[in-house]
This record gives sequence, structure tokens and C-alpha cells, in this order.
Amino acid sequence: MSVIRTKTAVVTGSTRGIGRGIADALWEDGYTVIYSGTGAERPGNLPEDRPYQLCDVSIDEQRRALIDRVINDYNRLDVYVSNAGVAPSVRLDVLDTTEDSYDRVMGINLRGAFFLAQYAAKAMLAQQKQAPPDYSPRIIFITSISSYAVSINRAEYCVSKAGLSMTAQLFAARLVPEGIPVFEIRPGVIETDMTSGVKARYESMIANGLTPIKRMGEPSDVARMVRAACSGLLDFTTGQVLNADGGYHIRIL
Repeated sequence: MSVIRTKTAVVTGSTRGIGRGIADALWEDGYTVIYSGTGAERPGNLPEDRPYQLCDVSIDEQRRALIDRVINDYNRLDVYVSNAGVAPSVRLDVLDTTEDSYDRVMGINLRGAFFLAQYAAKAMLAQQKQAPPDYSPRIIFITSISSYAVSINRAEYCVSKAGLSMTAQLFAARLVPEGIPVFEIRPGVIETDMTSGVKARYESMIANGLTPIKRMGEPSDVARMVRAACSGLLDFTTGQVLNADGGYHIRIL
């Protein structure tokens, strides 16, 4: 039996890793999901029935085109998940971090994320004026434990995620009078291609007490939190941080 998809979601950086896990989960939940990435061609492992949109979030024209496509093609945006992000190309000591690396990471992880969320929020506010009966939009920012945990060999990444955490708070405060909840999901050590090069190191650290839950996370762990935020069960809060981190945030003496 075919699924009738009336709600629409956008997940940035959703061709692989955490973003792909989130997008696939929302598709399973009956959303039309617009997958996005920086490749000009749709990924070969993306089913043909799932829409794909080129979007390098650091480029304003592509940010605008992503939201325009959703409104033009589907006439509604129910869920916006800000997930796209990059790590430094080379890990350098904070004293050696270059301006080029800093600008690249901040341009994608923070500047691009901020202004794309702006477009998404304005589109949601415009949609509210049409007031479909089931329209209850929400925005979800995927940040990182690096928003507060220091890694001196990837300073630009930490700074970008700390800024994105504040961005989530700002949008939550601005949109609460409009009835649009905003959530921050803060992943810990998640097994993706971004962490594949240091997987053995992380597994050793986890075995030696880094996290109370003794395993690396998976994209599905983050996706389940997105599902919870989309369910409506958490709507008596906004600006809430959901820690998908194996308990890393607990301070244990």
C-alpha cells in the first residue's frame, strides 16, 4: 500500500552519515524528504522516488534555491533539520589553525546554517498564514558535544558548534511566540565516515570510561531523537538540548 505523504521535511547534508540516517527515518515516518548535498548529481544509492537538491549551505543562491524548491513543489515545509557540517580538512593545533580552514568550517557549519535557518523560518511563518489543519512546523539543529568539549586540534570546529548552539537558542526565543518549537540535538561520538579515521582511538577512549554507555553512537540514535522532536510529544518545551551522546554530558566524580 502506498503512503500518502502530506508533510514535507528538509534535511541538509543528508546524502550520508547522520543526515542520511535522519532523512531515511523521516521518510519512513511518512514525510516527503528533500535530501540535499554538495554533489551536482543525485547519489547513486538514493532511491529514485526521493527528491534530491544540490545545496552547498555556504552559498546563498543554493540555500535560497533549496527552500524555494520545497515551497514551489510541495507548498509546505513542516520540518527543517540543520545538519550539514564539515570537519577541518587537516587537524592543527589551535596555535596553528589557519584563516582559510577557519573560514571554510565556519562558513558551512555556522554562517551557512544560520542563514538557511532564516530562510526556513520565514517560509514556515508564511505557510502559517494559509493554516493547513495539520500544520505544526519545527526546526531542529544538529550540533555536537564539541559545542562545549574542547579539542585543541580542531578549534574551528568547536567554535562553529558552540555558535550553532547559540543559534538554536536565538531561533527558539524568536519563534516561540509563533508556535514553532526549536530543538538542538547534540550528538557525541557517532560512527560515520567523519569519525572513521579515528574510530580505534574513540573505541579505546569509550572502553576506558569516556561515556557511560560503552559503545559509539550510530546515525539511527540521532534519528530517533529527531523523530521524538517531530512527534509533538516534546512541544511543551523549546530550545531544549537533546543529548545523543551515550551519557557523555553527565559529570561524574
